[in-house]
Amino acid sequence: MFKKVLIANRGEITCRVAATLHEMGIRSVAVYSEADRGALHTRVCDEARFIGASEARESYLNAEAVVRAALESGADAVHPGFGFLAENAAFAEAVAAAGLTFIGPTPAQVRAMGDKREARRLAEGAGVPIVPGAEGADAKALVRAANAMGYPVMIKAALGGGGKGMQVAQDAKHLAEAIEAAQRVAASAFGDASVYVEKLLEHARHVEVQVLGDGQGRAVHVFERDCTLQRRHQKVVEEAPAPTITADQRAIVTHAAVRLAEAVKYRGAGTIETLITREGQAYFLEMNTRLQVEHPVTELVSGIDLVRAQIEIAASGRLPFEQHGIKRHGHAIEARLYAEDAARNFLPQVGTAARVRWPDGPFVRVDAGVESGDQVTVHYDPMLAKIIAYGPTRESAIARLLGALDDTRVHGVVTNLPFLRALLRAPEVRKGSYDTEWVEREFLEGFAALMRAPAPDLVLAAVAIAEASGAPAARPVNGAPERALDPFAALGRWRQAGLSE
Repeated sequence: MFKKVLIANRGEITCRVAATLHEMGIRSVAVYSEADRGALHTRVCDEARFIGASEARESYLNAEAVVRAALESGADAVHPGFGFLAENAAFAEAVAAAGLTFIGPTPAQVRAMGDKREARRLAEGAGVPIVPGAEGADAKALVRAANAMGYPVMIKAALGGGGKGMQVAQDAKHLAEAIEAAQRVAASAFGDASVYVEKLLEHARHVEVQVLGDGQGRAVHVFERDCTLQRRHQKVVEEAPAPTITADQRAIVTHAAVRLAEAVKYRGAGTIETLITREGQAYFLEMNTRLQVEHPVTELVSGIDLVRAQIEIAASGRLPFEQHGIKRHGHAIEARLYAEDAARNFLPQVGTAARVRWPDGPFVRVDAGVESGDQVTVHYDPMLAKIIAYGPTRESAIARLLGALDDTRVHGVVTNLPFLRALLRAPEVRKGSYDTEWVEREFLEGFAALMRAPAPDLVLAAVAIAEASGAPAARPVNGAPERALDPFAALGRWRQAGLSE
């Protein structure tokens, strides 16, 4: 087993990986940029190494600096987290060339599955249905292909993930412009301007399968997650298990995911993403060759520490469990807390998180990247934390998550808390009757009106006084009646007379 692991990332994912390393008795090494001096992730690790300027390309995307830090620290392995260099094959090669272990797939697998075009070919070869699409450097050829498959279409970065750079073209007139926009973002975010065009499946649900492989041709799945609640193709709320798929659909997507992972002899943790249409047809979307942001919901319903599994596979080359030993219990749901102003078109926010209070409770988990007094800068992704709740049923999990969100306090930086609180109280969310476009198509207009509505000064004063005092908010009990969406729901549990019942 490894003695010391460098985590090539920052923020909440570094804190998350460090927690498992500490539990396993493995020393952890953080890296940090100029903007992250003293950041939480540097404080929770056993040691920290400076790697460069605040700009990501000079630090967290600087593979040479990260590998040098690993060698100088005496680490024997590198965990990439997610984002930055996590799906960079050249980085995985550099780690191996330095005599270190990359806790993830082989460079060849990162390259093959990280290139969405190659991944589509491999999936098709493994008998996994793929969304109709086209690729190539010739924009005119992409236009012809889009005309043939029919609109709307989506343009995606070939070597990226996380929804970055995705563009939608409703007709041929806007396709060339969308391709150019996607290429610009792809070049900036992933260092490669390659894109491909894919048929946009409207009113679909986004379901992904967690897989683990030993690198020798054996793989297992840890069931599925639903990531349908999205805004601008960015996931907002995720849950496990998927609430609206049938047993047959679950069997189809999980078996197909394992089949693909075995076909490429995948090593480590990965995610097979699919779209399920209104007609019930499942299509392969892409594979993410890394840990996902939303991995905690899978951990809570399965009892499996996915980071530990990654480490054990990298160290031993063996799967730590068989498929028949993986069980699922209850329901888990996660909300992503961002430093962004939902009332101003989700504009990213910066500043000092002067006072932070995270919720607690026996069925609530918080993966956070900031504490009171920490800086939120313009340089990196604005996600501050993930708040996750577990319950025996979906209804109880949602109730607990709402209670946790209402108990969350972040002063000094505007966050999307009002948006998350309102979203999870929406009747469509409670019933599971939504698709990947629902938030923007139907929810945001009503939410914007809600945020524009004037709040009584007395209510705002009560909120400010209560938050300043640090008074705990009451947590909803299972089976509590649902409340209608109103301005007070967006603010939390405070009313003119104090706490709501």
